[in-house]
Amino acid sequence: MQQSNVYIVTFSVILTVVLGLLLSGTSQVLGPIQKKAVELDTKKQILGAVLEASELSKMSGEEVFAYYDKRISSKVVNIKGEEVEKDEDGIAIIPENVDIGRNYKRKPEDRLYPVFMFLAENGEDVESFIIPVYGAGLWDAIWGYVALETDLTTIKGVTFAHASETPGLGARITDASVQARFQGKRIFDESGELQSVNMQKGEGRDYSDDAHKVDGLSGATITAVGVNNMLKAYMSHYSAYIQKRRSGESGGMAVLN
Repeated sequence: MQQSNVYIVTFSVILTVVLGLLLSGTSQVLGPIQKKAVELDTKKQILGAVLEASELSKMSGEEVFAYYDKRISSKVVNIKGEEVEKDEDGIAIIPENVDIGRNYKRKPEDRLYPVFMFLAENGEDVESFIIPVYGAGLWDAIWGYVALETDLTTIKGVTFAHASETPGLGARITDASVQARFQGKRIFDESGELQSVNMQKGEGRDYSDDAHKVDGLSGATITAVGVNNMLKAYMSHYSAYIQKRRSGESGGMAVLN
């Protein structure tokens, strides 16, 4: 019996070590692949706010990376609209690596706010500004990117995603037809006050004459409210940067009018 116990213990230790080595090796092999996949998905979402889905779907992964490098410039600002280049440890901040979900858990005044600028073909002039947004839907997190025209108030396009909204209901925020409703709507009113854009309760109405309203999602009111709260909160968080950019205080690239 004693030999049997020793055998079992020895076998268990060897098996644990072998499996641990296999898992470690697999992680090292797959790690870079997974990291690149996440990077590709993030860049697709950012570009999705300014490009048609059909155009983006025709690109290979390498083409997406090349297009992104050519047409996107980025920076990080704080809630005061000041550019932030290094973190608390003095390490340079890469805007694409800022975890919006993790930042969301911090107080708004402690968060980092990436700004992505979509450039013209010349690689110099800014055609639009892309701002990430994050919030809570019915079941879990929702997030996305909002592209603003150079007036920094008119929406050029949006792309939304979710963790687990209900298929056919709240999950429809990812539909191109739903996202298209936001195009041409305005974040600020004529006096410069933040109004954001609100999805209305119910669905099937025409809000083309209202710059701050879009049709809602039938049966998904809570998700729609989550989108509304997300947009208003993040437009508020970025408002200092927007005002500085408008006044020319933030410097940066020229914008196309």
